[in-house]
Amino acid sequence: MTEADQQKYKCDMCAYIYDPAKGHLPSGVKSHTAFDDLPGTFRCPVCGASKDDFHPVG
Repeated sequence: MTEADQQKYKCDMCAYIYDPAKGHLPSGVKSHTAFDDLPGTFRCPVCGASKDDFHPVG
């Protein structure tokens, strides 16, 4: 995994952090899935915000 693939993203609506190292198995996202590789239909598992409502952390 490159450094860009390891970038965490934060939901602007509820502050959920998507961590590619963990993925999100309940949503069917395997660990080590880069944010950019998530489908466009990905939604925040906490509040349902769209992928466009996430921004890089740090």
